[in-house]
Amino acid sequence: MNFIVLSSSHGTTFQAILDRLADGTLTGCLGLVADREDRGCVEKARRAHLPVSIVEHAAGEERESYDRRLDAAIRKLGKVELIAAIGWMYVLSPWFVKSWRNRILNVHPSLLPRFPGAHAHEDVLAAGEKESGMTIHLIDEGVDTGPILIQKRCPVLPSDSPDTLKTRVQGLEKEWYPKVLAMIEKGTMSLPPSPQS
Repeated sequence: MNFIVLSSSHGTTFQAILDRLADGTLTGCLGLVADREDRGCVEKARRAHLPVSIVEHAAGEERESYDRRLDAAIRKLGKVELIAAIGWMYVLSPWFVKSWRNRILNVHPSLLPRFPGAHAHEDVLAAGEKESGMTIHLIDEGVDTGPILIQKRCPVLPSDSPDTLKTRVQGLEKEWYPKVLAMIEKGTMSLPPSPQS
């Protein structure tokens, strides 16, 4: 299964995927697409000798216009069957989602549908939750509303800050995102049909 990673983050979970590629547990990564050269994920990809494509936002550019350039960069990397979004901090346009229907994975640091959006750890703590976790889901036209593939849980401790909770949840992300990609690759987890297939 050929996949690319779409990221605008430091690359903490991406590094776990690189580790699984290095040990052969996972195969088929065609490269990384990022929005800026100075992202941590870019440095990690270059260190692993993985192809990197940078698609920078132009000032005042509309979302779909950017996503069309993003789409072109992704397709240049080869026959991409899956997009693994990890810390991609932009909402994808309906046009892009439709083009890649049921083929864009995302990881979110809460037990969706609870606590969607960019401040999940703060929201979990503010609500006094005893449990949090992470969700790997397919991206649809909403924000963190797509079909859920897997969820893993962890406790919320009385002493937790957003940072300590984030570290615990990231531990789950680093373990399970590569596992889910490997499960899809091996056929032990199936995705809904795609208009592309």
